[in-house]
Amino acid sequence: MASSDVVVACADLDAALAFYTDELGFRLLSIFPADDPAVATLDGHRLSVRLERSGPAAVVDGTWQRGRAGMHYRDLISDRLGGHFIASHIRIPDGGPVPDYVHYHEIQFQMIYCYKGWVRVVYEDQGPPFVLRAGDCVLQAPGIRHRVLESSANLEVVEVGSPAAHLTCVDHELSLPTAEVRPDREFGGQRFVRHVAAEADWQPWRIDGFENRDTGISGATNDLAGANVVRPIGRTSLRVDIELAFVFVLVGSATKDAAALTAGDSFVVDGVLELGELSDELELLLVTLPPRAD
Repeated sequence: MASSDVVVACADLDAALAFYTDELGFRLLSIFPADDPAVATLDGHRLSVRLERSGPAAVVDGTWQRGRAGMHYRDLISDRLGGHFIASHIRIPDGGPVPDYVHYHEIQFQMIYCYKGWVRVVYEDQGPPFVLRAGDCVLQAPGIRHRVLESSANLEVVEVGSPAAHLTCVDHELSLPTAEVRPDREFGGQRFVRHVAAEADWQPWRIDGFENRDTGISGATNDLAGANVVRPIGRTSLRVDIELAFVFVLVGSATKDAAALTAGDSFVVDGVLELGELSDELELLLVTLPPRAD
């Protein structure tokens, strides 16, 4: 450790971070992890400071906890598949401006699906800020700078990413929106995707009796991952061989292994997706995940 580095243990990372930034004039450089911050790095006054939470992790399966920028997180994959993947149900109870900043993530794959409400966001080289509404989603390509600006009350989104624990880095030099618009720019070998549900067509899915809304994520990641919204057309059951995937029930109901599934439920499938008693209004978010890293 360099002589200028200072490590500070703190019971309350949020309070310590507010003190160092608001009272002492330090600036945040990175925070980890986003859903349950335990470590933050800052600089200022010719010093670099590393804040380390001394208490235990707050993440408990299925419960809500406060994460980065005041957002509330609920873990949707209890074991995170050995740390390879994370799926988070994220909400912002109070509408209005979000205390976010220009940042990026050190990730292999990350997508955001707007489940309820709306959120205004802005992305590097993708034009002016825009609003994600329920049913819309984005692919946040590796390293793309972005910022959450404001949201409706009771916003809810589903975020799926790999690896499960990844660093969020602050960019103090870049202002958003950028003057240049480059929709085809690649970030880490992937392109940014904005899928607008109201403008998308439903197409036949690979299984008869089902249709899907393809978000375009598969093409933008060169088939590393994909995301589709799938719904039945007069079918009451589903059985399909499928690669590793995360499934979130958006609307309606079904059964899995005789257990009832309703909106907001989720699970991971690896091999065969089998559901019964599909309701007419059922819609599933189906996210095919990248291969597990060695």
